[in-house]
Amino acid sequence: MEDRALYQTILGLSEPWAVERVELREAEQAVHVFVEATVGTAFTCPDCGTPVPVYDHAERRWRHLDTCQFTTLLVARVPRVQCGTHGVKTVRVPWAEKGSRFTLLFERLAIAWLKEATPTAVARRLGLTWDEARGIQERAVRRGRARRSHAPVARIGIDEKRFLKRHQYVSIVVDLDEARVLHVADDRRAESLVPYFQGLTEAERMGITAIAMDMWEPYRKTVREQVPDGERKIVFDKFHVLQHVGVAVDTVRKAESRALAAEGDTTLQGTKYAWLRNPASFTRNAWRAFAALRESTLQSARAWAIKESLRHLWDYTYVGAARTFFQRWYWWATHSRLAPIIKGARMLKAHLENILTYLIHRITNAVTEGLNAKIQWIKFGARGFRNRESFKTAILFHCGGLDLEPRVA
Repeated sequence: MEDRALYQTILGLSEPWAVERVELREAEQAVHVFVEATVGTAFTCPDCGTPVPVYDHAERRWRHLDTCQFTTLLVARVPRVQCGTHGVKTVRVPWAEKGSRFTLLFERLAIAWLKEATPTAVARRLGLTWDEARGIQERAVRRGRARRSHAPVARIGIDEKRFLKRHQYVSIVVDLDEARVLHVADDRRAESLVPYFQGLTEAERMGITAIAMDMWEPYRKTVREQVPDGERKIVFDKFHVLQHVGVAVDTVRKAESRALAAEGDTTLQGTKYAWLRNPASFTRNAWRAFAALRESTLQSARAWAIKESLRHLWDYTYVGAARTFFQRWYWWATHSRLAPIIKGARMLKAHLENILTYLIHRITNAVTEGLNAKIQWIKFGARGFRNRESFKTAILFHCGGLDLEPRVA
C-alpha cells in the first residue's frame, strides 16, 4: 500500500477529503500529511447549513498521533465560505473540533493520559507545552459541561475545599447519588453558589429534594434564598455534627491533661485520638486497652460518654421520638459542668431542626468527603495549584463525571 493510501485509511478520510501527498522530514523527525478537498466540492455554512460559495482557503495544521518515533502533522488548505447571514466562515473538518490544533485521536490520547498524570507530565511525554496540555484539559471540561444533562439532580451535597493557605477556599456542589462534582465556585461566601443555582432551570431547582451540608451559615442562607422550600431540604451532616462535639471533648481533654500533668500525672498524654475515634473502628485489643480510660471518673470520660450517646440520635425512625431523645441528651450535656460540652450542646439545639431532617431525607455528606479525598490526591500529585481556575478545572476533569471525549458534531 502506498503512503497516501495508508494515511487515507488510518486517518479515516472520505469524500470530499483525500491525502494529496506525504512528506517525511527526517531532520525534523516529523511526517507531514497534506490533505485537500476535491475541487468543485459544494460546502455549507457551518452555522446555518446553507449551501454557499467558497470564498478562499486558509492553511491549517493539526498535531496527530505519532508515526512510530516521528511527530505527525496534518496539513490542509481549509475552505472558507461566504454566507449572506453569517459572513466569511471556515468550514468544519471531520478530523478535529472547531478551534483545536489537535486531531480528535490525538486529543483523546492526551485526555486518557491526563486522567492518569498531571499536565506537566503529559506535556513532557507527548512533546507538548504545558499550556497546550492545560488547553486540552480545559476544552475537555468545557465540552463535558456543555453536554451535561439538565435532568434534575434530587440530592446534592455542599462543602468547601481549601485551595491555598490563609483560609482560601473553593465551594463544591456534589451529586450524592452519582458521586460527581456538579459545580466548583470561588470562596465560601453566601454569594459563591448563587450563580450555580441561578443557572438551573425552574424544574431543576424544584427537583432538588435534599441538601447535605455542614452548619456554615452562608451556605444555608444561599439555599434558603435560591431553592424552593430550601429550609426544609437542608440536612446538617451527621459527621460534621459529631465533629463539633468531638472538638468539645478534645477541649475538655486538653484542659484536664494540663491540670493532671501539673501534678505529675501523665494518664491523658498521647490519648487524643482514642477519645475522638468512632468505637466501630477500634480493634478488639484497642477497645480493651481503652476501657480503663472510658470507664474512669475523668472529666474526659464523662465528655466522651456524652458524645457517644449522641450517635443514637440518627438511629431513630420518627422525628418526634428523636426530638424527645435529644431533649434528654441536652439536659445531660448542659448539666455536665463541662463548659465546652455545654457550649456545643447549645449550638446543636440552635440547629436542631436541620439535624432532624436527616430522619426524613436520610443523607449525609459521606460521598462529598470521598470526593474531597480524591481532590486532595489531585492537589498532592500536582504539588499544589497556584491558579484557582486550574484547580477548579482539575476538580471537574477528574471528579465531574463528564463526557470529555472530543467528537465532530
